[in-house]
Amino acid sequence: MDNLVYEWIKYSDMDLTAAKHLHENMHPVPLEIVCYHCQQSAEKILKAFLINSGIKPAKVHDLELLRNECEKFDKSFNEIAGECVRLNDYSSQPRYPMEIEIMDGDALLALHDSQRISAHVKNKLCG
Repeated sequence: MDNLVYEWIKYSDMDLTAAKHLHENMHPVPLEIVCYHCQQSAEKILKAFLINSGIKPAKVHDLELLRNECEKFDKSFNEIAGECVRLNDYSSQPRYPMEIEIMDGDALLALHDSQRISAHVKNKLCG
């Protein structure tokens, strides 16, 4: 892996760490921001895989599009399709006052989904 891939992984890890920290330590928990960081973590780790595969990822936030691109190189990416679908809505909606209602269970599921995506991709990158 080259340094650029490591940088994307590092930034993905920072987003996931921030999401965990906010969920565990802030009261009230900023659920929208937790979910946003989970989506961002997943986006960055998927882009790391694409870069490692020699692809310049599109400047998009759509996890399904990114996952589909990853699946062209490794069919096992279909295993994280549900996680990508669930996290997809958190790319922009939680950052602005909108009509999206997020509960603590949603944030916990977002954390789980993001961790699962991260583990899947890291397993593919690092073995």
